[in-house]
Parts: sequence; C-alpha cells; structure tokens
Amino acid sequence: MPPRNVVPKPLQKPHPPLWVACSRRETIHLAATKGLGALSFSFAEPGEARAFVDDYYATIASPECVPAGFAVNPSVAVVTPLLCHPDEATAIDRGLDGAHFFGYSLGHYYVYGEQSPGRTSIWEQFLERRSAFGFDRDLAAREGVELAARLMEQALGSLRGAIGTPDQIRRFLRGYEEAGVDQVIFISQTGRTRHEHICESLETFAREVLPEFAERDAAGLSSREERLRPAVAAALARRPGPRPAPENYLIPAAGTA
Repeated sequence: MPPRNVVPKPLQKPHPPLWVACSRRETIHLAATKGLGALSFSFAEPGEARAFVDDYYATIASPECVPAGFAVNPSVAVVTPLLCHPDEATAIDRGLDGAHFFGYSLGHYYVYGEQSPGRTSIWEQFLERRSAFGFDRDLAAREGVELAARLMEQALGSLRGAIGTPDQIRRFLRGYEEAGVDQVIFISQTGRTRHEHICESLETFAREVLPEFAERDAAGLSSREERLRPAVAAALARRPGPRPAPENYLIPAAGTA
C-alpha cells in the first residue's frame, strides 16, 4: 500500500484495535500471526471454539506473531444469533427466521448464490431452499433443548444459536466463556425480525443474563491483560518500524498537477 495521509487522526492511545473477519480456522491462525483480533463468522460450537482459541493464543505467544499494526489486539470474538424471551416458543417464533435468513444470505453472496441486481429476491429463494442449505425450521425450532450454534439430528444441522429463554442462553454462553472466547457478538436485526421484538429481547438479556458475565469479566480482565503482557511486548519488539515514504513522494499544492 503506498504512503497515504489518513485524516482525521485516531485519538486512541494505544492504536485503535485491529480485527479481521474470519470464516475459516486458517484465517483465525493468520490473525494471530499478525497480532489482530479474530472475529469468527463460522457459527462455531463452544467445543469447536476451544480448539481455535487455544491455537490463537499459543500463536500470539510464539515467535510467529509479528504485529501488522502498532499495537496487538489479542482477542477472539464469535458471532451468534440472539432472541431472548421468557417463553421459548415465542423466542423461536420471533427470532429464528431472521437468523436463518442472515446465514442463508451470507452463503448466497459468498458461495452458492446467483444475483440479478434489482430482480433477485433472496428472501423468496430463502423460503424455498432454506432446508437444503442447513436452515431447516422444524429442526431448529425444537423446544426444551440445550442450545447450540447448530442443532443436530441424523447428521443434519440447523442454525439456532442464542435463541431461547434466559436460562438456555446463559448455559450456552457459559460454554463460550469456558472455551476462552473473549467476546460474543449477537445478531438480531436480520430478515423480518421486528424492531420492538429486538428491543424487548435486548432488555430481557441485559436484565436476566448479562449481569453474571459482566461481573466475572470485570474481575478477569485485568488478570488476562497481565498474563498477556509479556507476549504482547515480545511481539511488538519483533515488529519492524514504520516504513518511510520514498524521497520523491510529494503531495502537490492545491490546484497544481
């Protein structure tokens, strides 16, 4: 990338955290080699997350980590759908189709879709084809189950995530916490999910689920930073200094060629 004067300048000290979106484990590993935060869009199960979290932090602490930026952002985040309601059936009714549409749309644009701009209705295609692409409604809408990123039946999986009651969601998130995931990013505003249902869900989650995790996070954040401090310092020491601009690089005066 050639030299560029970026304005306005960021005010944060240290440098604003850098992230890379990841859909494959290889990219999560690559993020660690560059000292970048890894944002996983793969709807990973907590058990699966443990494997790539362990590899990520082992890489951060190894000579393989040479930061791409002027700071290291050692963080792993996962994405999952959210619709929280005291009644499980209501949560499913309000949130499942929107979550499935989000997942189907990702596949449409990145993998299997053909798009005629202004003409293709992804929503109509989704309603017709959802089951064939891993978004079966009947499978994911089973009640009284332990939540998972995908509910499974006879080797078939259907996206579910954190769509359920506060107790179900609490147990689901504890799995990510135990796996070492640093952040969970919820997707709610998808498909035709209603705004008032999203707001009610967030309020219920904040009131009944979040306090437990917020309390532990506040207690554990400083110890995590202290534990990672030597690895971050070693990684930054391996980073070469900023590249100088070429001697002939000149920004001309306004109005001149």
